[in-house]
Amino acid sequence: MNADNRSALARGRVATRLPAQDLDRARRFYAERLGLEPVEERPGGLLYRCGGTDFALFASTGASPGTFTQMGWEVDDVEAVVSELRRRGVVFEEVAVPGLRTGEDGIADIDGNYPSKGARGERAAWFRDSEGNLLGIGEPVV
Repeated sequence: MNADNRSALARGRVATRLPAQDLDRARRFYAERLGLEPVEERPGGLLYRCGGTDFALFASTGASPGTFTQMGWEVDDVEAVVSELRRRGVVFEEVAVPGLRTGEDGIADIDGNYPSKGARGERAAWFRDSEGNLLGIGEPVV
């Protein structure tokens, strides 16, 4: 299918939105623990940019159930990123579900990946932000 025949959504950009019950607390977490500062803000919202993509934190009275990965970063060296974030005080989740288990280093080895990634698998780790959102970090394994 050529670009002219794709749907309006397929031509659009994806931008994640994460709820924050306390936007000031979330801003501090993202700055102090993740080393991220918003590139823009508006009343009730903070916009972040990572690797050319955007995500936003928005003030919300609701909360995520935190039972699934809501956003993830694809990195070149998951071990280095996990180590850096641990030094900043991030606590990684222990995951033990059928077919997926984190090791002592907090990183899981995952078999299989999407063919377009050119990888045979992925190494991944998960943590929660100050608002309970479950976030992931993954490194394709070639």
